Amino acid sequence: MENLKIALLQFDITWEYPLKNRNKIELYFASVKTADIILLPEMFTTGFSVEATHLAESMDGETVAWMKEMAIKQQTVICGSLMINEAGNIYNRLVWVEPSGLIKTYDKRHLFSLINEQKHFTAGTKRLIIEYKGWRICPLICYDLRFPVFSRNDVNYDLCFYIANWPSKRIAAWDILLQARAVENQAYTIGVNRVGVDGYKASYSGHSQVLDPMGDVIATAPENEVGWVEFALSKKHLDDFRKRFPFVEDRDLFELTY
Repeated sequence: MENLKIALLQFDITWEYPLKNRNKIELYFASVKTADIILLPEMFTTGFSVEATHLAESMDGETVAWMKEMAIKQQTVICGSLMINEAGNIYNRLVWVEPSGLIKTYDKRHLFSLINEQKHFTAGTKRLIIEYKGWRICPLICYDLRFPVFSRNDVNYDLCFYIANWPSKRIAAWDILLQARAVENQAYTIGVNRVGVDGYKASYSGHSQVLDPMGDVIATAPENEVGWVEFALSKKHLDDFRKRFPFVEDRDLFELTY
């Protein structure tokens, strides 16, 4: 049973400056040892600037091309979200790029109404489940964390991760909800957040972290600091734990409609 090596980057996103952010991330890549997957925060090219839709790119644009180049160079999956313009709609789209060039996407389902994200972006309609190196992975974005039904492990995923721009003023909720999602879904759970101050003057303290299926934190980034977190997840540990405590099998049955 293969372990999964993951690196996540907690960094200060330069406001509305895609090229500078790509260059900044590329410098950080030099310090990564080995990783199967590299996770970047939500809207890593611009920060969470919901009104700057003029910066939205196409799937053939510079950032996705850069992600392909980096995936090949690093021989790892590169994953993060950015603004994508497709058929006249703007999406907060998570883009997963494999070293082979294969791309998978997830459009943020729950748009953050507190700052009117829904007025500028189109919501996604379904989850994405990725099968990679023997793991089933459910990638989600920021505000999705507050909605346990959407995160519900009714598809036997092994890992769920949330890439985010989650402000310091609500960081206690971030910590609690990540732990809740790990416990209720009996899955490894990862939260990738940013640090710094954005163009709306919101501050971010990070708290990027990795939790095991019992809800225990097994890796974390230093608070308010830029840095990598590198770790390996054990599939054997997960499978053994689920066999011993098969709680998810007793879940209530229902279908989520949109």
